[in-house]
This record gives sequence, structure tokens and C-alpha cells, in this order.
Amino acid sequence: GVKESHQMTIFRIIAAILHLGNLEIQAERDGETCSVSSEDEHLKNFCGLLGVELSQMQHWLCHRK
Repeated sequence: GVKESHQMTIFRIIAAILHLGNLEIQAERDGETCSVSSEDEHLKNFCGLLGVELSQMQHWLCHRK
């Protein structure tokens, strides 16, 4: 009962969440900070699926404010 266009949007969001779960986040400085490689394929796929900037997502995944 869900339109095909809505189904594709739902599938895209689910796929993005699954890619986000596969990201490798590296801890730095005794666990106080972290980083995500801009070369991570899962980050690239996540950003592509949701249409967000890679550099912005890379930054905000590691910063609370």
C-alpha cells in the first residue's frame, strides 16, 4: 500500500543507516577525540544516499556541538 517513490526513499534511508553502522571510527588522544577517514567507502555511500556533504558529515560524526 506504499507508493513506489516512497518505497525507494525508505530503502535509501535504510541503506544509509546500514552503511553508517559499518563506518570505522578511530579513537585519538586517549579516547577523547575521534576521526573518520574521508576515504571510507561506507561514509561515501552514506553521504551519497542521503545527499549530504562528506566533509560536514565527517566533522559532525566526531563532534558533539
